[in-house]
Amino acid sequence: MRILVADDDPQILRALRIMLTARGYEVSVARNGAEALNQAVEHHPELVVLDLGMPGMSGIEVIEGLRGWTHAPILVVSGRTGSTDKVGALDAGADDYVTKPFAADELLARIRALTRRTPAVADEPVVRFGPISVDLAARQVVRATENGTEAVRLTPTEWQILEMLLRNPQRLVTRQSLLTEVWGPQYTNDTGYLRLYLAQLRKKLEPVPSQPRYLLTEPGMGYRFVPDPE
Repeated sequence: MRILVADDDPQILRALRIMLTARGYEVSVARNGAEALNQAVEHHPELVVLDLGMPGMSGIEVIEGLRGWTHAPILVVSGRTGSTDKVGALDAGADDYVTKPFAADELLARIRALTRRTPAVADEPVVRFGPISVDLAARQVVRATENGTEAVRLTPTEWQILEMLLRNPQRLVTRQSLLTEVWGPQYTNDTGYLRLYLAQLRKKLEPVPSQPRYLLTEPGMGYRFVPDPE
């Protein structure tokens, strides 16, 4: 089993690598958030052990980046003991949370429990439709052109909506779930926001925005991403 360990403390990285390798795991390490995402894309770990307090990109941002394309279990190992940090990590997509200092036996037991609970999957972090390629890990969108590729710039809100749709191909994503996820539960009746942002996404991503092929409206219910047939 492949495990990615991300922590800015070299002693913890070394200790976890030795401990996990001795138990038969294949271990890769990262010293900051950006490196963690790059390692995840390169090695496709089946479980991620992640610190929250890394320099540059926060642990929460790393979790959100990972959850854009992989269902691999994420175990947070952090010195932050407050309930706000724990809830934030779990809401972002972490599966479990262990506080430092931790006992090796407990950590190994948590890893075993997570790997039993969630079967390993090989996720593809790039979604392609038409001339568009969306890298869900790097949060980048490009369009193929006659001369190569060009970047498609999305606002943070446009990205959140697109990510939810791409993570649920062929499935109806209700207006309420989009509004709750992007703006908060108090906005579940403000469907004008969605119509505005979907129109903007279609202008940027659809071949014919007035006749959408990929980002479809389900009248009275929500929206659906329909990829190209394989």
